[in-house]
Amino acid sequence: MDLTTLKQRFGIIGNNEALNEALEVAMRVAPTDLSVLITGESGVGKEVFPQIIHANSSRKHGNYIAVNCGAIPEGTIDSELFGHEKGAFTGASESRKGYFEEANGGTIFLDEVAELPHTTQVRLLRVLQAGEYIRVGSSKAQKTNVRVVAATNVDLREAVRQGRFREDLYYRLNTVPLTVPPLRDRKGDIYLLFRKFAADVALLYRMPAISLDEGARGMLETYPWPGNIRQLKNVAEQISAVEESRSITADILRKYLPDYAPASVPVVRGQAQGELNEERELLYKVLFDLRSDMSDLKRMVSELIAERNYERKSDITALLPRNLPAPIPAPAVHPAPVAYDEYADTEEVMDESAPHEGMTKEQMLRESIIKALRRHGGKRREAAKDLFISERTLYRKIKELGIDEY
Repeated sequence: MDLTTLKQRFGIIGNNEALNEALEVAMRVAPTDLSVLITGESGVGKEVFPQIIHANSSRKHGNYIAVNCGAIPEGTIDSELFGHEKGAFTGASESRKGYFEEANGGTIFLDEVAELPHTTQVRLLRVLQAGEYIRVGSSKAQKTNVRVVAATNVDLREAVRQGRFREDLYYRLNTVPLTVPPLRDRKGDIYLLFRKFAADVALLYRMPAISLDEGARGMLETYPWPGNIRQLKNVAEQISAVEESRSITADILRKYLPDYAPASVPVVRGQAQGELNEERELLYKVLFDLRSDMSDLKRMVSELIAERNYERKSDITALLPRNLPAPIPAPAVHPAPVAYDEYADTEEVMDESAPHEGMTKEQMLRESIIKALRRHGGKRREAAKDLFISERTLYRKIKELGIDEY
């Protein structure tokens, strides 16, 4: 099968050299049973490559199962992948096959493989080495003949250095590396993809397709697209649904491109991007908690003054604790307001957090996590919801920050 036929069959658009190279690697490795590790940023379309590999292999008549490792809770992922016996744990009322048993003779795609806990990594390594696995709650090893294709947007070599991923498993999965290029490196394909997504929306909802003028097209190709193809499709669908005009100018398009700048913008990749987003959300939560505390304090002082009818400053200072250390003057820093649209109408957050300017980022994260855990009686799931992060991320942050008591 040539590349043109392959692209038509799987709906792949573009003629970028790096993309074509990745497709050729997938075609060459498909007839073998070697493990493949697909790397690339989130949203670049990694999920289509395992389908290509499976469809062009001798296993094409077997099962193809795709598993998102990051979407399965840590406590149940072993049972999901390898199955369990009746009574293996609370709620296991009957035996159940795992994905590796269901995919026997076929292909299993492990997306976000870097999210696997260490115990599951050990089990997966045994499957890759010996083709064996043990159900949860069983002592009997079972055989499976499965081709494993894995994908991640994390730098696994860095994860190995940090001890978050097993080195032996990395080399087993990375028998054949395959890298999918980000959208910003496929500038010639961006406009073609946008037209395809806009035409799909127009056909689905029976409306005229939108078109871009030269200025909008240039803007489209210079934007860095941190969300890659997924973000591009989202923008095309939004504009198609919201805008009355079917001819889109640069001014219209700019409303749908957050933080657009014509110059090249450095984009943080892989694990660093994910951790940055998580820590940023935690920091915003800390700052808004502090703002809420300050607002409550102001309200209490105002009520106290109104209740007792204090008129002189000396009357009010008599209420304050004595022998306090002299306040440290805050540095003359004027941070930019929060960039989130939903906070655009609020007052500047950093002004009210001035008493905490001496704290490091880690201390602020630690304090926020401890407060959330205390609010919910140590229940991590509820605390994670309060902090707008996943329970797994909260567990990792607790370990990283050394939070033992709360």
